[in-house]
Parts: sequence; C-alpha cells; structure tokens
Amino acid sequence: MTTEENIRTRLLELRDEKYRDFNASLVPNIDKSRIIGVRTPLLRKMASQLTCDEAEEFLSLKHEYFEENNLHGFLIERIKDFDRCIAELERFLPAVDNWATCDSVRPKVLGRNPAPLRGHIAVWLRSEHLYTRRFGIGMLLSFFLDENFSPEYLEWVARVNGEEYYISMMKAWYFATALAKHYDEAAEYIFRGRLDALTHNRTIQKALESRRIPKERKELLRSCRIRR
Repeated sequence: MTTEENIRTRLLELRDEKYRDFNASLVPNIDKSRIIGVRTPLLRKMASQLTCDEAEEFLSLKHEYFEENNLHGFLIERIKDFDRCIAELERFLPAVDNWATCDSVRPKVLGRNPAPLRGHIAVWLRSEHLYTRRFGIGMLLSFFLDENFSPEYLEWVARVNGEEYYISMMKAWYFATALAKHYDEAAEYIFRGRLDALTHNRTIQKALESRRIPKERKELLRSCRIRR
C-alpha cells in the first residue's frame, strides 16, 4: 500500500457522515463526493503522527479529497524552516479551492519572520488565484495587526479587488478586526468610502457584531452604512 492509499484509508476510517453533511453546507463549491467528514482536531493529530518520510511523500502529491488538502496544509504548518515553509506554500496555494482550507492554514514560523513574510504577502495579494489573495489577506490579519502593524497594510488590503464574495468577506473581516485594534486608521476607510460598497457594509456589520468595539463607535459606524 502506498503512502497515499494508507493515509486515505485512515481518513476513511475516521469518517463522520453527519459532519460530512455539515462541512458540505459550508463549502458549497466543493462536490460532496470529495468530502469524507473528518473533524479538524483529528486531521491535526494525524499530521503530528505521520513519519517524516510519509509527510514528505504526501506533500508531493495532488489530492482528491477536501480532508487530504486540509491535512496537507496542517503538515505545512508543522514546518519550522521559513524558506521551506514558503516553498511548500507556493506549491500548495494554487491547489486550494475553498475558503475553509485557505483559512485553516496558519504556519507559526511565518509570524516569527515578519520582515521576509511581508514581501511574499505583497506578491500573494496580486495573484490571479482567488484563494491565494485571500490567504495573503489572512496573513496580514493574523500577523500584522498587532506589534507589526503599519497603516500601509490597510491600503494593501483595500486595493485587492473585492468583487468576488470570498475576497470581500475576508477584506471585511480584516477591516473589522483593524477597527477593533487600530480604530483611527481603519475608520478612515469607512468614513471616506474607500472600500467597495459590499465590503464597506460587510465590514460595518462585522464591526457591529464585535465585542471589542465600544458602543459609541458602533453607532457612528452604523450611520455610515451605504443604503442600496
């Protein structure tokens, strides 16, 4: 039995039909036949249990199932060398075909190397591939809204074309989080109407749902909704 066959057999043994149906409802662009129904903690556990040789081989494969792609991403998360992690991401990201896989991969080694990561994010944000752009925004959200924050990153995200639903939603998530952490700088993008209308309103909605934004600021943001 090959490594691929062995891993797939193990995944199928962990199948949860109800969870498969739930996942299928979250990623409607993925054919249900490609979803096994394995919970994320079990996938992360499997990633930690694979031998180095198994992991190396699996990272070289193209995958059929949603969970196989997620497992692939979780193996990348475990890479501790920055350059190798980036190389594996560059191979992996073009194969990402849904928001859930995209958002689940957050390698900690990237956050420990903000200076070189910055350049890669700039490239990802200009990608023609939707989920590579979404991943780039996610990296700014995860690693550049605290001590590594700079107002220029707000502009980076604002410039990403927001017509696609999954890009607009990630931009809204980013700006709503920025409003909680760097209100003065982020609020300018709302007050001056510097986001497309859909992202603008989605940002405000997410901000209104946040527990980290004071009530008086929420009322001001609420008044900035674009009526359509």
